[in-house]
Amino acid sequence: MFFDIMFYFQVFFMVMVLFTLLFKHILMVLMVFEVAVMTVGVMMFFVNSLVGLEFFVIFYMVFSVCESVLGIALLVLIVRKSGDDMYFSFNMSKF
Repeated sequence: MFFDIMFYFQVFFMVMVLFTLLFKHILMVLMVFEVAVMTVGVMMFFVNSLVGLEFFVIFYMVFSVCESVLGIALLVLIVRKSGDDMYFSFNMSKF
């Protein structure tokens, strides 16, 4: 059990490294962020299953789905407004 949690902890840090390396496109950032959210969800499940509180993971997953829907909606708005999803061509003063 401890090795499973440590494995997902290492995966989470690898995802954070990918997050810093793949920041050119907003879509890639959203995909890496979703992997990080799922990794944290699995770690929460392992920890909460030890004490019998698995239902907290369902609340976490509901909020993570809401977060991903908002991210995709913002991505669609940005692509419609500017034409691409690159950070470097994105100007906040246009909005």
